[in-house]
Amino acid sequence: MNGRNKSRKGGSGRDAGGFVALPWAVLDSPAYAALSVHAKALLLEVARQYVRDNNGRLLLSRAYMEKRGWKSSDMLTKAKRELLDGGFVHETVKGHRPNKASWYAVTWQSLDRHPGYDEGAVETFVRSAYGRNRALKNASLRPPHGTGGPSIAPPHGTGEPSPVPPHGPIKADFAPFSVPPHGHHLEMPSPCLQPTH
Repeated sequence: MNGRNKSRKGGSGRDAGGFVALPWAVLDSPAYAALSVHAKALLLEVARQYVRDNNGRLLLSRAYMEKRGWKSSDMLTKAKRELLDGGFVHETVKGHRPNKASWYAVTWQSLDRHPGYDEGAVETFVRSAYGRNRALKNASLRPPHGTGGPSIAPPHGTGEPSPVPPHGPIKADFAPFSVPPHGHHLEMPSPCLQPTH
């Protein structure tokens, strides 16, 4: 046994301990190629947390990621948004202040069931969303401007329609014209028959 193998268990060919398994389908996808360097780094961080039965309870909070070396809150927020928009992660619990963190799942693994998920989290999970049409991407459980229901009124209110057209009532004139408005066509010479000077 040479010195290289002393720290390895059973000659497995790698260092002992767990490892991050990212499928080639993820790394070779156009969505992955479009990610920023920071989003790719964050993807490794969230993949590191997956351990067989916790997909849906992964953390990307500022407090947790700060321990992993992420010092910029803005950078973390932007990278997290890229992963959500790209379909790599799915939000299962919406966090809120002061001390409830959001939970996430990676989409290249099946979602593990848990009673603590927000309503609709299981139904909206899309497996392999990073490789599908952008319209199917996983997104946040709530739209960015809140959860208000769709308006049932037109954007300018529900005013009664005006009884007359906007430019006033149309006056009917049923008297027949004896001559067309530009003269009788039989009395107008053809342009080709007019004398030239």
